[in-house]
Amino acid sequence: MEEKELIENKRFGEERALYDINNVIVDSCLFVGKENGESALKEASNVIIKNCYFDLKYPFWHDDNIKILDSTMTPNCRAALWYSKNIEIENSNIFGIKALRECENIKLNRANIYSVEFGWKSNNIKGDTLIINGDYAFLMGKNIRLKNIRYEGKYSFQYIENLTIEDSIFDTKDAFRHSKDVVVKNSYVKGEYLGWYSENLTFINCKISGTQPLCYSKNLKLIDCELINCDLSFEYSDVNASIKGNVTSIKNPTSGKIVCDSVGEIILKDSKYPLNCEIIVKDRKK
Repeated sequence: MEEKELIENKRFGEERALYDINNVIVDSCLFVGKENGESALKEASNVIIKNCYFDLKYPFWHDDNIKILDSTMTPNCRAALWYSKNIEIENSNIFGIKALRECENIKLNRANIYSVEFGWKSNNIKGDTLIINGDYAFLMGKNIRLKNIRYEGKYSFQYIENLTIEDSIFDTKDAFRHSKDVVVKNSYVKGEYLGWYSENLTFINCKISGTQPLCYSKNLKLIDCELINCDLSFEYSDVNASIKGNVTSIKNPTSGKIVCDSVGEIILKDSKYPLNCEIIVKDRKK
C-alpha cells in the first residue's frame, strides 16, 4: 500500500488550496484567512483529515474516500460536503448551514451537528451517537440508519425513504411527512402534525407527543407505543395500533384497528370518507 504524504501544521486561506490532492494525511491544519478562499479540498480522494479547523466555505465538494477525524467546521464553513461519496466523520463538529447534500455512503459517529438543511437528497447514511440541531434535516434522503440521536429542529425527515431510527430523542414538528418505509424503535418523538401523508411508517415501543399526529397515513403501524397529549389522532389514516395508556382523542380513522387502554374522546362524524376502523378501548370492557 502506498504511503500517504503528510501535510501538517499549516494554514490555508487561498482558493482551492488543496485541489485534487490524493493519498494524503492533513493533520492539525487551519483553513482560515482574509483571503476567504473557497473549495479547499475540492475533487480530493483518499484523504485523512485530522485535528483540523475549517472556517471557509465549500471545503469538500466532489470528493471520494475521505475521513474527517477530531475536526471542526465553523458556522462560516457553509455547504461543507456536497456531491461527495464514501465519507467518514468521527468525533467532529459540523456547524455550517447546508452541511451535507447529494452525498452517498456517509458514516457519522460521535458528531455535533448544528446545520439547517442538513443531509438533503443523500443516500446511504449511517449515524451513531449524534447531536443534530437544525430545521429540514434529511429532506428527500434514502437508505438511512440512525442510532442514539438527539435531534432538535422543525420539518425533519420529509419525503424520506427507507429510514430506521433507534434509541433516539426528537423535538421536532411536521416530521416524517410524505415519508415511505420508515421504522422508529425505542424512541421519544415530540412533534406536531407528525407523519402526515406517510406510507409504511412504523413505531415500535415509542413515546409520541404532540397535536394531530399521524393523519392521512397509509399502512401506519404502532406497536406498544404511548401517545402523550395527542389529540385528533389518526384522521383519515389506515392504521393498526396497540397503544399503552390513554389517547386524548381519536378522529375519523378510515381503516384498520386501534387498541388502547383508554381514550378521552372518539370523534366519528363529519367524515368525507367511509370509516371502517375498529377501535377497542380496554377500560370499557372492565
